[in-house]
Amino acid sequence: MGSTEDLEYPQIIMQYSNGFLISKVMFTACELGVFDLLLESGKPLSSDAIAAHLGASTIGMARLLDACVGLKLLTVEMTQEGALYRNTEISNIYLTKSSPKSQYHIMMYYSNTVYLCWQYLADAVREGRNQYERAFGISSKDPFGVMYRSDEEMLKFMAGQNSVWSICGRDVLAAFDLSPFTQIYDLGGGGGALARECVSLYPNSTVTIYDLPKVVQVAKEQFVSREECQIAFHEGDFFNDSIPEAELYILSKILHDWDDDKCKQLLAKVYKACKPGGGVLLVESLLNGDKSGPVETQLYSMNMLVQTEGKE
Repeated sequence: MGSTEDLEYPQIIMQYSNGFLISKVMFTACELGVFDLLLESGKPLSSDAIAAHLGASTIGMARLLDACVGLKLLTVEMTQEGALYRNTEISNIYLTKSSPKSQYHIMMYYSNTVYLCWQYLADAVREGRNQYERAFGISSKDPFGVMYRSDEEMLKFMAGQNSVWSICGRDVLAAFDLSPFTQIYDLGGGGGALARECVSLYPNSTVTIYDLPKVVQVAKEQFVSREECQIAFHEGDFFNDSIPEAELYILSKILHDWDDDKCKQLLAKVYKACKPGGGVLLVESLLNGDKSGPVETQLYSMNMLVQTEGKE
């Protein structure tokens, strides 16, 4: 008889091999609007009805829905009229656009942008640099110039980042007592989701989002209303322009975009600008000391390789 390991190891390899397929099934169901339709309908629907509503083939939709059932993103009930599908609770919370905790936008960014870079992972490993030039035909010397290559791409990236902070932003800001700091700068604050969580958790604070002029413009137009008076904006490039004085600087997922020299350059500028007694809140995904994990962080670091100049 074979050992337990003889059975377990092939299953693990198959799970890893199927990871791409699993994520694409979920991304595709999001992109086509399956979860949104089932939430809005308020009742379970047949595969044919879903296909008709979404303009898809009945053959393709039936297979997509069954795969989502297998992934526990949908449930199915067999009736006299046939199979009827409905969302699971996790899909209603995280996969529908209307949910406050929706991850739709970051999933679409991964599906339509990040995955294109990952097709060239082998090249990234050989060359030690990001793969924007191969993926999009644009020079990779300025990673954010590529990320923000169009208003549409910039909006997708900012909405995706906002969706991440809708889940973990409050936990990040509550990890330390930041109430002593009332004048806060969020460097590279993008769409303002973390700033919004900050002023909600610390109502005596004001947060200024420091970002590139075109990012600030989109944030004002799309994400932060004029009524949110505790959130302000400062246009600039924090590598080339001055950083104003503040009590606390937040750098959330900023350092992982850049090499060590640029990180030191940025932190030195923050140190010089910071008021006496002030602080810096760094938000990053950390590797274990022995680099044994967590696997999510190791994968993020691979993503930094194909997309940026930095690492976790």
